[in-house]
Amino acid sequence: MAGTKSFISFSQGGKSILNTDPIYPITQCISVCGKRTTLSVPTSFSSCKKNSKSTLRVARATLAMDFLEEEVKVEVSSILKVTATVTVKISNDVSLVKIPWPYSQNDMEPVEKGVRFRLVSTELDPSTMKPKVSKECVKDWSKCPTRKAIGTGCFSFEVELVIDADFGEPGAILVGNNYEKELYVETISLDGFVHFSCKSWVQPAHISKEKRIFFSNKAYLPSQTPMGLKFLRTKELKYKRGDGNGQRLPSDRIYDYDTYNDLGNPDKGPEYARPTLGGETNPHPRRCRTGRPSTIADVTSEIPVNTLISSTYVPRDEAMEGTRRNDIQMGIWKGVLHNIPPMVATFCNENDVCMDFADLTRLYRSRSEAEINVNMHGLLKFLDISGSIEEIFKFETPKNLSCVTSYEQDDHELGRQTLAGMNPISIEKLKVYPPVSKLDPSIYGPPESDLKEEHIIGHLNGMSVQQALDENKLFILDYHDIYLPFLEKINTQEDRKAYATRTIFFLTTMGTLKPIAIELSLPPIDTNIPSKQVLTPPVDATTNWLWRLGKAHVCSNDNGVHQLVHHWLRVHACMEPFIIATHRNLSIMHPIFKLLSHHMEHALAINAMARESLISANGIIECGFSSGKYSTEMISAAYRDWWRFDLEGLPADLIRRGMAVCDETKPHGLRLLIEDYPYANDGLLIWSAIQELVNTYVNHYYPDENAVISDKELQSWYSEAINVGHADLREANWWPKLSNPDSLTKILTILIWTASAQHAALNFGQYHYGAYVPNRPPLMQKLIPQPHDDEYASFMADPQGYFLASLPSLFDSTKYMAVIDIISAHSHEEVYLGEIKDAYTRWPGEPDIIDAFYRFSVNVKKIENEIHRRNVDPRLRNRCGAGVPPYELLIPTSEPGVTGRGVPNSITI
Repeated sequence: MAGTKSFISFSQGGKSILNTDPIYPITQCISVCGKRTTLSVPTSFSSCKKNSKSTLRVARATLAMDFLEEEVKVEVSSILKVTATVTVKISNDVSLVKIPWPYSQNDMEPVEKGVRFRLVSTELDPSTMKPKVSKECVKDWSKCPTRKAIGTGCFSFEVELVIDADFGEPGAILVGNNYEKELYVETISLDGFVHFSCKSWVQPAHISKEKRIFFSNKAYLPSQTPMGLKFLRTKELKYKRGDGNGQRLPSDRIYDYDTYNDLGNPDKGPEYARPTLGGETNPHPRRCRTGRPSTIADVTSEIPVNTLISSTYVPRDEAMEGTRRNDIQMGIWKGVLHNIPPMVATFCNENDVCMDFADLTRLYRSRSEAEINVNMHGLLKFLDISGSIEEIFKFETPKNLSCVTSYEQDDHELGRQTLAGMNPISIEKLKVYPPVSKLDPSIYGPPESDLKEEHIIGHLNGMSVQQALDENKLFILDYHDIYLPFLEKINTQEDRKAYATRTIFFLTTMGTLKPIAIELSLPPIDTNIPSKQVLTPPVDATTNWLWRLGKAHVCSNDNGVHQLVHHWLRVHACMEPFIIATHRNLSIMHPIFKLLSHHMEHALAINAMARESLISANGIIECGFSSGKYSTEMISAAYRDWWRFDLEGLPADLIRRGMAVCDETKPHGLRLLIEDYPYANDGLLIWSAIQELVNTYVNHYYPDENAVISDKELQSWYSEAINVGHADLREANWWPKLSNPDSLTKILTILIWTASAQHAALNFGQYHYGAYVPNRPPLMQKLIPQPHDDEYASFMADPQGYFLASLPSLFDSTKYMAVIDIISAHSHEEVYLGEIKDAYTRWPGEPDIIDAFYRFSVNVKKIENEIHRRNVDPRLRNRCGAGVPPYELLIPTSEPGVTGRGVPNSITI
């Protein structure tokens, strides 16, 4: 064998790859006894432990063109040892069902303590036609000399795996856990060259016999799967689907669908009964299944979750832990402490109302500690909390406080917030005046509005109504049809009063919106009392207070639709079926799974928290919003009558609302009817960047329509998301067809946009826009008084007192403020759009994909700089001016906390 020449190729994609770029698995071609043998080993020869008979000499290397030739004298034994570096952590956050250690669940025999590893090849053993595997290695990390601590509870250690000389390329690694506690496997790599897709939990053997399969980071379409990995690919998906039966345990990784049937608890009383969502009566997108067996009763009646097993089931890999979990818990504690002074004040007063607008401003950190009337120093010492009383017991001052407390300008601020506030996606172009309802007139009365030409003609700068319509000067916030069917029930609740509102806006020459008419509608119950009234801008003190009350009702409706429809339904709830379908149908090796994985993190856990405390019976939404116990029914109605997946992308949504028209001569192919529309202008930059990335990615893996159509995993994913996850709308004809790379690009861009930028625009501004409750009250307690009402005299005597009594109580206001403070905050471990730091290890051997992500990151940085530039442009009056806060919700990055900016990759709080 002496003198045999062997070639070790370091060429990948026309690019020379040396040891300084350790991202690609290298295939070493060795000539042994005149036969060529392929052996996948790391390029670092020192990591391959020679046996006593092996000799290895590497001659001087010469670099030629795009590859490296080396003369090698080799005498190879039949086995090699390769080193795997494993990073793990132990969790104490989640209590699992415990079985006494060290006995297994089935045979009750002692087992060897440690972590079990077995490497799997991409090739089959020709003698058995089964995948080639290494010998199993059991490593007790507590006794491992290579163990290194990496932060709290996290450490790494090395494992030696023995493989045959003809093993082939490593494709997967099987990991078992013979410890009492579960282990979180962060990373596994073979000498830094072959990386495995980990970041998930491995359960103790006495809880689960499953060996976790971690595949190498190479992406494979189903048809391209190496023979040695096909069985494991099928096995992985089969386990994650489950069989639809049995009890769900906290340790399970099973993803399955269920209806919304655990939001109430009728056994506690009829006031806790809620209709099951999902079906012809109350349609709703499916959610992740709870921890109990599926029964026929689940479909027709509501059953609370089994809190002995899990308060709300979340697959184990989706559970929120570590820093993010701690940040949420700290936010909850902060909210509790913020509420102590208002709670004490409530107990000291018989009537819990704000006696003065100054009472609201005293809630913020703008006063001295002496102004807090309750001595909290002892409580701080008892709770072992450091910091000033003001910092702990007062709310952060909202960024927008100065502009929303200036009542002389609040008409313009209402218009500005429809374009650049926490709900910038309800405003529509007015297409016909007066507007017309689409509700059944036999039930809800005449569809015609009570708005007349005389109500607005004086506010059109000399234009006629038709001219203003033709020149795109009239816009509307229309909450008539969504509220009116529920108003009779809403208004029978204690301390809840609402209207079905329509608000007409005029586009001024400065590019700002000014409200010029408000229509307030009630169900046509009493024929002797008008069910509709119209308010116009004030001309005296009385109409000024009526106008302010009308705007408060408009903002309350806007707040409710924002939270129930745009935020919860369109983002959280409607994304969940796609996330479940992704895990059930796309292997972790699938390139589309790899693309979506960053945008699916945390969503299922956050939705589970919402089912438990936000949208549940007597939860935060029901207690804090006008819709009360009918909130989820309103969500279902919006889903049935209004939601469309094909219109969830930003350009399609803008066109649907009449806020833009197609124009290929303009950037993004759209012309905005309001040029200074901060949400749309900034959003289109991000939409286009996402679309460019997805288009490059899709066309790399799917060069033609046949590749899309023939991908069984991909087709199953999309079909299941529609037919099971969105079963109530599966017959709709508007679902995009998944038939070619363009349609796949559209679908994926919508999903990524929704999970990242759309959620950011709707979520992270809630505190700074909503924490001053008169600006955006979540509920109103009184209707606007009419001359024939008993309360009209009290209104005339004390209009400010009547206005304050119409708002939520001081204590209810601070509870609401505490909640939006929590959900508006960024975690310390947030990952923002464009920050894909592991692209080299996630897409090994794919330089085109890595380059696409690099360009995307650069584009996102340019977008951030452009938004900063726009925010200081004095021509843009909706984001720049005296007392006007900049629009920052779509600035990609953020510091931790409540900053009013930042676009995370996924739906996070």
